[in-house]
Amino acid sequence: MPSFDEVLKEAGGFGRFQKRVFFLLCQTGITFSSLFASVVFLGQAPDDYWCRIPGAAELSERCGWTLEEERNFTVLPLRLGNGSSSGECERLDISWDAPVSCTSPLTCYGNCSTGNLQLTTCQDNWVYKKPHSSIVSEYDLVCGDAWMLDFSQAILNLGFLVGAFTLGYAADRYGRILIYLLSCLGDGICGTIVAFAPNFTVFLIFRFLQGMFGKGTWMTGYVIVTEIVGSDQRIVGIVIQIFFTLGIMILPGIAYLVPTWQGIQLAISLPNFLFLLYYWVVPESPRWLLTRKKGEKALKIMHSIAKHNGKYLSPHYSQITISNKEVSNPSFLDLVRTPQMRRNTLILMYAWFASALIYQGLVMRLGIVGGNLYLDFFISGAVELPAALLILVTIDRIGRRLPFAISNIVAGIACLITAFLPEDIPWLKMTVATLGRLGITMAFAKATFPSLNCWFICLVTPLKYLSPFFFCRNFGVSLCSSLCDLGGIIAPSLLFRLAAIWLELPLIIFSILAVVCGILVLLLPETKGISLPETVEDVEQLSSHFGKCGKKRKRQDTNSYI
Repeated sequence: MPSFDEVLKEAGGFGRFQKRVFFLLCQTGITFSSLFASVVFLGQAPDDYWCRIPGAAELSERCGWTLEEERNFTVLPLRLGNGSSSGECERLDISWDAPVSCTSPLTCYGNCSTGNLQLTTCQDNWVYKKPHSSIVSEYDLVCGDAWMLDFSQAILNLGFLVGAFTLGYAADRYGRILIYLLSCLGDGICGTIVAFAPNFTVFLIFRFLQGMFGKGTWMTGYVIVTEIVGSDQRIVGIVIQIFFTLGIMILPGIAYLVPTWQGIQLAISLPNFLFLLYYWVVPESPRWLLTRKKGEKALKIMHSIAKHNGKYLSPHYSQITISNKEVSNPSFLDLVRTPQMRRNTLILMYAWFASALIYQGLVMRLGIVGGNLYLDFFISGAVELPAALLILVTIDRIGRRLPFAISNIVAGIACLITAFLPEDIPWLKMTVATLGRLGITMAFAKATFPSLNCWFICLVTPLKYLSPFFFCRNFGVSLCSSLCDLGGIIAPSLLFRLAAIWLELPLIIFSILAVVCGILVLLLPETKGISLPETVEDVEQLSSHFGKCGKKRKRQDTNSYI
């Protein structure tokens, strides 16, 4: 009885059918990355705002003032009398309940002269020059409530974390394409509600849900792609990363053309409804059907794939087998029971955490450093494209361990140098920062795309397996992925709170995390050119010899070399 990989090879491992499905599902990467980085534009700090004195709105209407005139009469005296206050977070401790002069509204208060100003903290009633340009002006996330912007991004990442576990489990149980379509529907609906949220609480609730469903679309789309291509087509992981990068590059263009945050939110959410059309063109994963004992449906799909690819399946392919060991689920103890496995597990957990924290921190930092945000964001996204190409060039020629370590160390050194470069050399500061972004992008891709990294195979494979989807749904990668999302939860608060102390302080922290990660990665075994380990003992032997995992074992049913 033929194995699934034998049938897939006969039907075409990466033919026209797979390329079409692959291209369609890769579009999910564009919408997901836009959601991932959208806070940079949704949460732009307002250009000009001030705190309105109680009664000033009525007085302004009675006197026929423009906003600029109202500001000159009510905020300018505050600045003149107290140079330490700009009128953004403090206001004059007065209230215009009695009639006052339209030309000199402050003269009626003896204690309000510019030489003896009484101030109080502003609690509400801010006035914005562009009131609906961002969620900051929409929900008054300024002054003492500025931390809520950090919190909104942390909530999104919490949604990613919950979605990875809940929808990942649901996709294993109820089917890949079903959960993908439901996730697209949920992403679109929740994203639309976010755009019209009447208050910040509703915004946070549906931002969390959008994050959860968004992670479902990205994760299940990736799984479907890897399950319908041959086991030797590892390039798909890199190409999916390129589509993720395209989303990063497109986002500033959308933000530049759309003047309101609601428009930006709708632009990145509504395309999810178009993905529902995939119901008619993307089939269920035949690998998943086999794990659910639905061999006839799987074989029918394989015949359809072969037909679209111009191939023909032999009549003796009446049944397909899949090893029971493939669907075994190892426990956490399998990851820490033996010394080498335990060391690899802890290093990779830290690598996922650090890479995600630094990557998201550098993305969000663009929103607070000044300059041309749209151009800088585009350039920082474009630099991720050569990062993907460098991975392609180095992964098979040099190996996995050394490029992973070097990319982290380069990112760390670049962050450190950027922190101490003078502001009057912006081109040099931008160049070095871009180099850091290039390095952490390579590290992030190598750490978080299992199809690029055999260490996860070593980590989570106590039993023999054949298909690339196995480690995607394995507990070991889920565990590391949770650390990735945890890094994303911490990144906003770490960035914004430390930047409030010193703008470059986050870069120092990022530098330390990246360099430590690069050094730790050197302790991992190199896996270039060796066969896939089949047992925990193989992993221990692989780690002990750094690249010589026993004898190279050929297997008839899969591409056995990495």
